[in-house]
Amino acid sequence: MATTATQLSVLFVCLGNICRSPTAHGVFAKLVEQAGYSDLIQVDSAGTGDWHLDHAPDQRTAQVAAAKGYDLSGLRARLVTSADFNQFDYIIAMDNANLKDLRAMQPEGYAGHLGLFLDFSEQSAVQEVPDPYYGGEDGFELVFGLVEDASRGLLRHIQSSHPQALGL
Repeated sequence: MATTATQLSVLFVCLGNICRSPTAHGVFAKLVEQAGYSDLIQVDSAGTGDWHLDHAPDQRTAQVAAAKGYDLSGLRARLVTSADFNQFDYIIAMDNANLKDLRAMQPEGYAGHLGLFLDFSEQSAVQEVPDPYYGGEDGFELVFGLVEDASRGLLRHIQSSHPQALGL
């Protein structure tokens, strides 16, 4: 795994890697940058399905993100692989179906954190980040709000769990 005295790594995973996980990738990466941890925390995203490989984030996702000050234009969809378990300290699933798929490919002895993204959220009404792909515009707004909240919670968790890696 990537945990050293200088770097931690976080991978966000959804189904196609064009809506939820790139939103989380972009939001969390910006929080990491604003906190001054860009050299200390690596951020990436991937999907469990291969339908959209190498595609940019969904246009609706990118528009909501841009309206809120986040640029997702450099992101491209990729497939999560078993090698990701060797590279990432945190592998964060958007929903239980993604988590089930990740657990099926998790190698014996993985010492990192594998869990749901909204476990880091302050709100408790929603347990999974819903997939907005087949819904209306309001679904993308909902996803964005959930992602921002959980991203702040994840950063707080990392700060409290890994103070030495962050120079705290």
